[in-house]
Amino acid sequence: MPTESANLPLPGRLRAAVDAVAEQPIADTEKGFGVISAGRAVSAATLAAERPAALGADFTMPLLVLRDSALRHNVVAMATWCARAGVQLAPHGKTTMAPQLIARQLAAGAWGVTAATISQAQVFRAFGMPRVLIANELTEPAGIRWLAAELAADRDFECYVYADSVAGVTLLDRALQSGGGVTRPLNVLIELGFPGGRTGCRTVAEGVDTAAAVSATSTLEVAGVAGYEGGIGADSSPATLAAVASYCRQLRELAQALRDRLPLPSAGSEPGSESLAAPRNPAFIISVGGSAYFDVVVRELTAGPGPEPGGPEPGGPEPVVVLRSGCYLTHDHGEYARVGPAARQRGPELIPALELWAPVLSRPEPTLALICAGRRDVSFDQGFPVPLRVRGADGALRGADRMTVTRLDDQHAYLSVPADAELVPGDLICLGISHPCTTFDKWRVIPVVDDEYRVIDAVHTFF
Repeated sequence: MPTESANLPLPGRLRAAVDAVAEQPIADTEKGFGVISAGRAVSAATLAAERPAALGADFTMPLLVLRDSALRHNVVAMATWCARAGVQLAPHGKTTMAPQLIARQLAAGAWGVTAATISQAQVFRAFGMPRVLIANELTEPAGIRWLAAELAADRDFECYVYADSVAGVTLLDRALQSGGGVTRPLNVLIELGFPGGRTGCRTVAEGVDTAAAVSATSTLEVAGVAGYEGGIGADSSPATLAAVASYCRQLRELAQALRDRLPLPSAGSEPGSESLAAPRNPAFIISVGGSAYFDVVVRELTAGPGPEPGGPEPGGPEPVVVLRSGCYLTHDHGEYARVGPAARQRGPELIPALELWAPVLSRPEPTLALICAGRRDVSFDQGFPVPLRVRGADGALRGADRMTVTRLDDQHAYLSVPADAELVPGDLICLGISHPCTTFDKWRVIPVVDDEYRVIDAVHTFF
């Protein structure tokens, strides 16, 4: 049986790279694989052919698994939702750093992939991904020069980066020029932030000044605006949703200013000049990230305000809205289940795909059990894992009602249990996770299972 990625329609270079990962040996030093990989060659391809039981004798615990049916559902659900909303999707690759999973997203129609750092972009380029949006400012000369060389080497490679200050633009321009290999301008998105947030211009006026500085170079080109709304809040209260909406309207204001009203000097003119040269890049992007409020983002950025009464008609085609949501792929049982669009019935219905299985080690007190999974195995920055099911020694599943993880050590979870709960050492606990990003980075190889928990693939991560 071929791995999932073997059936995907992908560009040739990406196709070959993903196929190579499917044949990559999985060492017995990888978590969970110490038995099945001992003394023989095991790979994603061999697992797909053999379909061993993830919860049987072949794998050691704890074991993080990806449910294939949930992954398939989420990829299609998000792609369909974006298509109906009229927006593009560049899923944030930092969530998984798993090219096999990103390939699924691209095959379903994703516009590109998002990176947060040059190192992540290098991973994606090593796999031949043709369009990368680096959702961050670049200030490190070696990384900037690498990017210039990559653009020069592959005319089909498309890349976008951020700028939020004239000083940052100057640094980016000088680093590109010092490399001596600039063959075409680098696409720049002017980032707008908010008070107390992370990067980004704090006002529309600062964004206009930054765009003017970009347009005054020969190495850079204004390609749109960008922002990140996820840091505005961590709930779905009316106040938080209103603040996200207000921020999106500021992004629209900046986009409109850059496209239609404020100066965008052509290369070689002084920043702040009054020339109204059209942007050299015909596609104008508004990109916003985050997996918690993308329903609000789409509502605000696709509303289309129309021209002011008696004012000029908007110039050029409508901006292309590009979402950068990443956690939708696996969803979760915590943060995004609580505050994401699906919880408001405003987005695609998503199914949690990540599960951590771990054995009960001890029940030293009637209301306390210790299980073999901790901070080395699962995320805890946005909430503790959530007990979902118990699997007894006979293989039967039962609910984990009223069980709660109250504390994590490096390799132990403290489980509060009802005194009358049936739970003994050796039972397996299935844990749902909160915040996929900081679970994936704890595993280099993750089995993919069908609904009977047979392993049908394995995903490699590249953090």
